[in-house]
Amino acid sequence: MSKRALKRQLREGAFDAGQFEGDDKIRRLPLDRGWSPLAHHNDDRVPGRDQGYLKTIKAKSEGQQALMDAVDARNLVLALGPAGTGKTYLAIAKAVEALESGRVGRIVLSRPAVEAGESIGFLPGDAEEKLAPYLRPLYDALSDRLSMKRVRALMSEGAIEIAPVGFMRGRTLNNAFVVIDEAQNCTYGQLKMLLTRLGWHSTMVVTGDPNQSDLLPEISGLAPVASKLEEIGNVAVVRLGDRDIVRHPLVAEMLGVL
Repeated sequence: MSKRALKRQLREGAFDAGQFEGDDKIRRLPLDRGWSPLAHHNDDRVPGRDQGYLKTIKAKSEGQQALMDAVDARNLVLALGPAGTGKTYLAIAKAVEALESGRVGRIVLSRPAVEAGESIGFLPGDAEEKLAPYLRPLYDALSDRLSMKRVRALMSEGAIEIAPVGFMRGRTLNNAFVVIDEAQNCTYGQLKMLLTRLGWHSTMVVTGDPNQSDLLPEISGLAPVASKLEEIGNVAVVRLGDRDIVRHPLVAEMLGVL
């Protein structure tokens, strides 16, 4: 490459990755991905991935398979279990699957804006910016199923909506796939309000771990609501356990002693 061309590219920022092919000074080092769920379960797929997005999902345990089957068969599903069992991920994956196949017209994701045991104080910005830290886990799960460009496009069209629990009162959610995440941080009254938002041609999945509530003792409504709804045949309550944890193996070991 001539010096003139190099100066022009530095000035305009018009670099092409292909121009460096064969350059002995540029060396690509292999990435050590360490532990991954795919490698841990010894399936026939290559562990880790660089780009591209998973189009299908596969259960890693009997509990996860029961959750996926319940979502396919019921309009209301409660998924209870410890951290790392894939509750939120599977729920959002099923929501994306339903949206992309045309079975629903939109995805509504909601979670309570409750701090995890400490006060983070005043947050600058408008309402959306203030709530962004609380809703970030939902964005992360979405971005793992869709590209961020696709997520932004669907959000601008209104096909994906992410909102805190406090914004859900008074709504009727028709033709939607609704995911209520971190439901252990909802009171009994909040959960009753959320569950009654379910409209026609909609599916709702409520996820949470009753043992990890950030509310004061006895205030969380998830456990009593799940116990009462288990008596209704058209509602599925799936209880996941330590054997369903697909996060790092240390998570299951730590939860066993903590």
